[in-house]
Amino acid sequence: MLRTVKPRNARSKRALEAREAKEVEDVRTAIFVKGTHTGEIVNGVMKELMALKRPDAISFSKKNAIHPFEDASSLEFWAGKNDASMFLMGQSTKKRPAGLIIARTFDSRLLDMCELGVDKFVSMAEFKTPKSTPGHKPMMHFASELFDTHPRFIQVKSLLMDFFNGEVIESICLPGLEHVISVSIASAPSLQIANPILGDSQEEDVQNLPKIHIRTYTVKLLPSGTRVPRVELTEMGPFLDLSLRRHQAADPEMWKAAMRRPKLKKQDLEKGLGKKKKNMEVDEMGDLRGRVHIAKQDLDKLQTRKMKGLKSTLVEEDGRSEDSEQEDDPRQKKRKRD
Repeated sequence: MLRTVKPRNARSKRALEAREAKEVEDVRTAIFVKGTHTGEIVNGVMKELMALKRPDAISFSKKNAIHPFEDASSLEFWAGKNDASMFLMGQSTKKRPAGLIIARTFDSRLLDMCELGVDKFVSMAEFKTPKSTPGHKPMMHFASELFDTHPRFIQVKSLLMDFFNGEVIESICLPGLEHVISVSIASAPSLQIANPILGDSQEEDVQNLPKIHIRTYTVKLLPSGTRVPRVELTEMGPFLDLSLRRHQAADPEMWKAAMRRPKLKKQDLEKGLGKKKKNMEVDEMGDLRGRVHIAKQDLDKLQTRKMKGLKSTLVEEDGRSEDSEQEDDPRQKKRKRD
């Protein structure tokens, strides 16, 4: 357990408050740690991922003898000291070659982590194409239903989203969207959906899980003749083929605390966001959508725009013929002459 630090002055108090949990989280800083034995592939993967994560990345140059699945005290110490909540550890052993571990912390305590094996790696240097600007927020694309149904892939999606997610912004300029990270799953037979919290008895099913493909592309906006530009994707790298290995699920109580949402403001309550109203819902993009039910309308009685050219000639109800109208005309002329 980490010791409780009490502030000695106002400056240290402000520094501790800046590290506390917030309603709108800051950019997650990631620490890149190398194990005792790392190969060329692991070093290359960590270097490429750090290039995508910059400037919110810290690299440890020395190798560390860490085993996070056995003892996570070192990660919790580094998280509290460097104010970081994400870890990427690389280690290669005879039993688990070319391994990567993505870990996530909450309140300087280990929340969950997942181990991935690197089966194939293509570096950025092999693609002679322009690269994205460091520090730009990437677009994330997950192309599989398993990322929303299977517990193991749900955890991987959540970890990757937190790892590459940048600053929370309200709007963005289109030229600021420079690259996209596409995550897909190889074709595999139908999988049985397990419990949300997997146990040790289900580790044997990892051999049957499909591989994860990570591809990175640069975005090029071209004129299309309309307001919406035409988008072309160019391979940028890195390309990764990963396989699932060990994992550690989050503690239910800690996960509940990490997923706690702030109370809504008075303005949001007045708008109806605090209560679930009938025929109102929030879509995946966070927009409030409503459905309005109205009675059947009679289009014959619909009032349209009045125009002289659309007026119809009125037929007199007394049934007078055109001859009678012609007889009335001379009388009207005489009256005008008089």
